[in-house]
Amino acid sequence: MQQITSKVNPIIWKEDKLLVLDQRLLPYEKKYLELKTYKEVIHAIKDMVVRGAPLIGITAAYGMALAAVVGNGRDHSLQQESLIATGEEIKQSRPTAINLKWAVDLVLNDISAVTGHDHDLRDIVIKRAKWIHEDDAMRCQRMGEYGAKIIKQIASAHPHTFTSVLTICNTGALATGGIGTAFGVILTAYRNNPNIKIYAAETRPRQQGARLTTFEFVENDIECTLVPDTACGHLMQKGEIDFVITGADRIASNGDSANKIGTYQLAVLAKENNIPFYVAAPLSTFDLSIKCGDEIPIEEREEEEVTHINGKQICANGVKVRNPAFDVTPHKYITGIITEAGVLSGNYVEAIKNTFNQIVLV
Repeated sequence: MQQITSKVNPIIWKEDKLLVLDQRLLPYEKKYLELKTYKEVIHAIKDMVVRGAPLIGITAAYGMALAAVVGNGRDHSLQQESLIATGEEIKQSRPTAINLKWAVDLVLNDISAVTGHDHDLRDIVIKRAKWIHEDDAMRCQRMGEYGAKIIKQIASAHPHTFTSVLTICNTGALATGGIGTAFGVILTAYRNNPNIKIYAAETRPRQQGARLTTFEFVENDIECTLVPDTACGHLMQKGEIDFVITGADRIASNGDSANKIGTYQLAVLAKENNIPFYVAAPLSTFDLSIKCGDEIPIEEREEEEVTHINGKQICANGVKVRNPAFDVTPHKYITGIITEAGVLSGNYVEAIKNTFNQIVLV
């Protein structure tokens, strides 16, 4: 397959500084923020200047690089000790996406492995951060190729002129180091066969589907249709959806998958309407330390995300609010998990175990 690219670039490492596209302002304004310290990186992650599990991991790794730049020239042992403490602090930025911990731990492993004083910790950390970034781009390409083949198979089984694909939240370049996970699958399939009709669910309360996913499709000259989250079941029932694909923020060793709130209900609706439901995620999103989705921590965010839209309150004063940012889809609702190593299905415990026995994520 041809190399697929996106016109969107959310993160740039340049001259020992980190430039990140402020996703809070999209689609109204494209503005890059210059981050100079790891504290600024932590704030950017917490405040969702950057978001999406893979991109959070990449940003965190560059946060470690910024700390290494600032600490360059200090006593070697003190710098090493400081970087380890910094890594532990960065890992507390957000609780659900496992890629954050995975990326920082890779950097910490490199730092801890240095025994002599003749190694430049700054160069070691920057090299690893760039590797994590480039590695994720490669993973996105492979997921795109595997997923596009599935969509092609589904298209051949349907007599429609168009194959209709539904996705939720944002899983494109704005969420990764490359073309995206679920978005990357759709982008790759579209580039090889433009007879695809794309539906993007708005994704309340932060509207990542409406603000970010539609932005990415428009930037890449691809037509898509925005629908309310509450319309997805209706479209499935009317036979207007052939395929559902989402990303993931953490996948347990049994295949249970945590993703943006609203994903679980899409999976249940897809099952009810005999529509294949796929998850696309790199192997860095898997957490083999947990047995099932019940063990995945679910982040609860600020009430204002629900009570306000564009700074304006939409509900009565004093109303009680719950704002879980993620939900967990049990593996029984998942047709397959698209990874850079292939598509996992069936007995997920065995499929995941066998895959990781063959793959080394370093």
